[in-house]
Amino acid sequence: MTLDAVLARIDADLPQAVERLQELLRIPSISTDPAYKEACAKAADWLVADLAGLGFDASARATPGHPMVVAHGGTGSGTHLLFYGHYDVQPVDPLSLWTRDPFDPVVEDTPKGKVLRGRGTSDDKGQLMTFVEACRAWKAVHGSLPGKLTIFFEGEEESGSPSLIPFLKANAAELKADVALICDTGLYEGRTPAITTMLRGLLGEEFTIRAASRDLHSGMYGGLAQNPIHVLSRILAGLRDETGRIQVPGFYDGVTELSDDLRAQWQGLAFDHARFLGDVGLSVPAGEVDRTPLEKLWARPTAEVNGIWGGYTGDGFKTVLPGEAHAKVSFRLVGTQDPLKLRDAFRAWVTAQLPEDCSVEWKEHGAGPASVMEIDHPAFAAARQALTEEWAQPAVFVGAGGSIPVAGYFKTYLGLDAILMGFAKDDDQIHSPNEKYDLESFHKGIRSWARVLEKLA
Repeated sequence: MTLDAVLARIDADLPQAVERLQELLRIPSISTDPAYKEACAKAADWLVADLAGLGFDASARATPGHPMVVAHGGTGSGTHLLFYGHYDVQPVDPLSLWTRDPFDPVVEDTPKGKVLRGRGTSDDKGQLMTFVEACRAWKAVHGSLPGKLTIFFEGEEESGSPSLIPFLKANAAELKADVALICDTGLYEGRTPAITTMLRGLLGEEFTIRAASRDLHSGMYGGLAQNPIHVLSRILAGLRDETGRIQVPGFYDGVTELSDDLRAQWQGLAFDHARFLGDVGLSVPAGEVDRTPLEKLWARPTAEVNGIWGGYTGDGFKTVLPGEAHAKVSFRLVGTQDPLKLRDAFRAWVTAQLPEDCSVEWKEHGAGPASVMEIDHPAFAAARQALTEEWAQPAVFVGAGGSIPVAGYFKTYLGLDAILMGFAKDDDQIHSPNEKYDLESFHKGIRSWARVLEKLA
């Protein structure tokens, strides 16, 4: 079988693949720090040269920030695949907590097996190179690339992707494909191959409630003047009822229920919420009382108070009646919840509860919808089967409590569903000192993509 030949090539070439990844990892492509602008450009150029060597028509495209890498290759009538990854990395601070130079990657032996240690090993250079190495092995065996491929590497994911949406809008025709592949995810509980099919959206709001024109002496005005901290506390306490249901009118518009098949898959995962909560010193699940823990994490919306401040909070004591109080609130969104509509609803709900002599001022902090993939697309079943064959255990469709904005952007601006399939583990310490990527994840990740390419391309 030709696939067997490709897999054998991957196995034989693993040491060289690790060396290539280490070469890329040595480039300190920290996108958020202007001091590393040249390093980001160097990383983009490195990827362009590597892809060109495989037969891709590859180039680095200038943006107001860091370059985008776009490459096209292969032919055929199979599924046209758009693969996305990001070559930029997080800052390394605090440097003192690293056991070695974060940009001098090395393979280490650990009690759980061999790992590659260094900034970007898991997020996301190691992950994106799994796909590149699968293409390399395919080219070595077949003499050509597998099907019709477009590769798109971003250089600003770790700094908010300011250039991404304008680039997608300007280059939508060129980036058009049948389905997108995104590698910025991981294995379920570090062992089960998984495809993420839903990502929660995010709405952030900051508001200030004002009463008196200045802070007041509580002995002179206490009991007579409005206290904005009291008003703020009462409003925030009313965000949920005793069952955990969020009380903003219209909040649940667009929230969908799980299919029977997906619900059964999630139940089969036997999620241990006691261990999950126990890792952070908790024990009892909060939130909606009639929902399972995994539903709460992946498929239900949330309203969370992220910060409250006002009055005197310094050392000692000051009997002040504050003139204003502040809060930051975030909402995780699911299904087709409209973040802009919810922003209006939340503001109206707060405003309606203000007593006389109080006013509110708002500051927005971003709004993005949830991403829900159409898993009826045959590519999802094929990818799931490919993962099952490689990892010798059934792959599962899972949700994610957080957000990967690019998946939603692909849906909005390119009309593409995305297969989010990665091989990171929960203990990879991404964004933290001593980041690592298991050598098994890198090796089997390459083999997994080869199997996906064989089925789709």
